[in-house]
Amino acid sequence: MPVGTQAAVKGILPRDLIHDLDAKIILGNTYHLYLRPGHETIRRLGGLHQFMAWPRAILTDSGGFQVFSLNGLRKITDEGVLFRSHLNGDPHQFTPESTIDVQLALGSDVMMVLDECLAYPASHEAARVSTERTLAWARAAYAHYRSRGDDGRRSCFPIAQGSMFADLRRHCAEELVKLEADGYAIGGLSVGEPRALSLEMTDVTVPLLPKDRPRYVMGVGMPEELPEYVARGVDMMDCVLPSRNARNGYLFTSAGRVIIKQTQSTKPALATRAVISRAPIFAICFLRARWRSRRLPRSITSGGTLTSCGRSGSLY
Repeated sequence: MPVGTQAAVKGILPRDLIHDLDAKIILGNTYHLYLRPGHETIRRLGGLHQFMAWPRAILTDSGGFQVFSLNGLRKITDEGVLFRSHLNGDPHQFTPESTIDVQLALGSDVMMVLDECLAYPASHEAARVSTERTLAWARAAYAHYRSRGDDGRRSCFPIAQGSMFADLRRHCAEELVKLEADGYAIGGLSVGEPRALSLEMTDVTVPLLPKDRPRYVMGVGMPEELPEYVARGVDMMDCVLPSRNARNGYLFTSAGRVIIKQTQSTKPALATRAVISRAPIFAICFLRARWRSRRLPRSITSGGTLTSCGRSGSLY
């Protein structure tokens, strides 16, 4: 899923996401939208779909990952998380119930429950306490969702945690399945652990989740990782890297990376030869057209506009 943290996928236009990339769903960030412009403002403007002119599905996370990244600015309790805004220091609280209410106001199609994401490494005891808290929050959030927002037109996913401990991952997944949720997410990966360990925890968790429900690994999306997770039964992934790297002229290809801002890529002949050896035919045609229109050197190699740079690389 392309990531539109603040209701926009940076560097690429909505029409390109639809017509060129055919993105079926994009992700928005509850924490950032809650702080600015505010979920009630977005509700008054018709919800995220109208606010960002996006006609297809939108998934919003619970904001938990961002909150737990605020070292020194948050306090975790069994009731939720107290935190201070990174924008102005104002105090706020997220609870399992309030994050569902925020996402309902945003008009999300797929909502995520509040979870606790531990940093890596963590002790088994810290992970055990965190896992039990995540389970308690999931039960509270799902009860609130069913009483307030389960209208058959949207979905809500709990998130399996457990740090890097197989027994805790199994326990969390087995308990979450009892909720009979619309889909399930696997969180707490890509937090600094080796990739092999990420895949190991996925191997442990996925078989315990229903095969007839979407299974979503959060925060992964390197090109070489995608087939690994799909082979393990994962249906959904998200990552900021494709569009973020594209905005900086970093292209993922089957033969390795191409950094279009480097000297060897700033001359059409050299760039064309480099891309031909690495890219599928549609990308070659696209980039050649950009060279001929003189838009590619200006937008990518010379630090041009964010949108043109990101659009070129993201479409590639």
